[in-house]
Amino acid sequence: MGELTHLDEQGDARMVDVSAKQPTARKAVARAVVVMPVAVADAFFGGNLPKGDAHAVVRIAAIQAAKKTPDLVPLCHPLPLDAVDVAVERTGDGAAITATVTTTARTGVEMEAMTAVSVGALACYDMVKGLDKGVRIERIELLRKTGGASGDWSA
Repeated sequence: MGELTHLDEQGDARMVDVSAKQPTARKAVARAVVVMPVAVADAFFGGNLPKGDAHAVVRIAAIQAAKKTPDLVPLCHPLPLDAVDVAVERTGDGAAITATVTTTARTGVEMEAMTAVSVGALACYDMVKGLDKGVRIERIELLRKTGGASGDWSA
């Protein structure tokens, strides 16, 4: 395990100084799973929700969240995002929201990808809660990341 870079020598929280790093191409992929009854998934994927185009709402919410990550997660660096791609796919027990975030920067985009799928999952819940308030958000996870000094990583 590496060191906790967001703590200084006294154990106080700090923003990591990345000024000495060279910008490199970086990518992170994250996923969130939204578990729902089959009837709710049928409505969500069939386009039969009273609130409208659920897929568009989820994708836009996820993209907006990636762009707002440093406003939501303390100590995150604001990054120039090159692209945020969001996919919403049906699973056996609901929906999987996957975000792929890319940048050319001094630090990675793992938090942007994780924030994107988290907020995308919340938007999904909001779109279907009128049908079933028992829908659950599960398994928010980083799937892989590329670039940077720590190299590539895959779950």
